[in-house]
Formats: sequence, C-alpha cells, structure tokens
Amino acid sequence: MGRKSLKGARQLEIIKIFYKVAKKEGYENTSIAKIAKVMDINPSLIIHYFETKEDLTYGLIDYILERYLLIYTIKDKEGVTLSDLQKTIEMLFSKKWNLLFDDGLFYTFYALAFREKKIKEKYKSILDSLRFALTSMIERCNEKEFTKVEDPKTAADLIFVLVDGAYFYLSLESDKKAYAERLHYYKNKAYQILGIEPLLLTDLTLVSEMTGK
Repeated sequence: MGRKSLKGARQLEIIKIFYKVAKKEGYENTSIAKIAKVMDINPSLIIHYFETKEDLTYGLIDYILERYLLIYTIKDKEGVTLSDLQKTIEMLFSKKWNLLFDDGLFYTFYALAFREKKIKEKYKSILDSLRFALTSMIERCNEKEFTKVEDPKTAADLIFVLVDGAYFYLSLESDKKAYAERLHYYKNKAYQILGIEPLLLTDLTLVSEMTGK
C-alpha cells in the first residue's frame, strides 16, 4: 500500500508542476522535458508515471474535477441546510470559483475536446458531476421544504449554463467594476431559479470557510 500511495503522491506532484508550467508557457509550449527541468529530475522519471504528454493531460483534467468539486464540502449530505445551498451559489459566482483553474488552460482543453474523444468524455464527466451534486443538494432542500423547486435537475442545469456562459463572457471583460456588476446580476438570476433569497451580507464571510482560504 505504501508504494501505491507514493506513486499517487508523485503523480499528483508532477501534475501540479505540469499545470504551473502550462499556465506560464502555454499548453502547446509545455513538454515533459520542461516539466522535468522545473522539478530538477530526469525526464525518464516522469515518463515512468506518464508515458506521453496526452497521459499528463488526462491526469490534469481529472485534477480539474477534484478542484471544482471543492465547492461541495458538506460532510452530512442528508443534513444539508438552506444556508449550505446559498453558500454553494455564492461560491459558484465568486472569484474563488473562477480562480480554481486557469481560464486559458480550461478553454484550451475545452477546444481539444472537439478533437479528442477521451478529453470530451472527461469534460462531460466534470460537468455532469457538478450538476449532479447541485441537483442532489436542491432535492435535499426540497425534502426539508427549504425550497420548492419543481424540477431540481433542470434548475441545476440552468444554473451551470449561467455559470459557464458568465465566466466565458467575463473572461473578456477588463473593467473590474463591470465584471463585479455582471457577476452579481448572474448570481441573482441563479437565486431566482431556486426561488430563494441571497445569503445575507453578514454571512458571506462564512463562504471562504468552504475552501479553507
């Protein structure tokens, strides 16, 4: 078991360095040799864990999923509260959520999904997992009569359509004030879909606890 754990830890270390190098140099300009140079190791050690750059890419996309699922940190899924749902919406429409993964790399891989079936499947897995988790949260809130959402699955889907569209559009916005105003507008639309009030300003400080930042 120790060897297996060591392999997992080493793989994650390589993936994180791959992310940092690709973020700085661009995905197309990143190679196993460059990653090895940053890590001060022989490229053969990376190849031992990831035979090709494509294998590294698949690992990094899996890492994206783990990063994005950080917004769902509720330990007791059955005991979900209205506040948990509100905090999740706040996280989805926050700078922290947008900074979980570099936009440039996210959209680079998104473009690759149109050419590579495996990447397309991984991206769909990411989006499906996020929608499923939010759907489950809404369903729990419905059961406890915190919400009265007629179709939780459709509501979750619409909210993520808002999230995906909002961040692509806002990634082109250089005016910070305009960025904040539009993000606030989209967030309020999400609350309208759920039929609930936004989290109180005094409670917003609790949102940072969800990621431990």
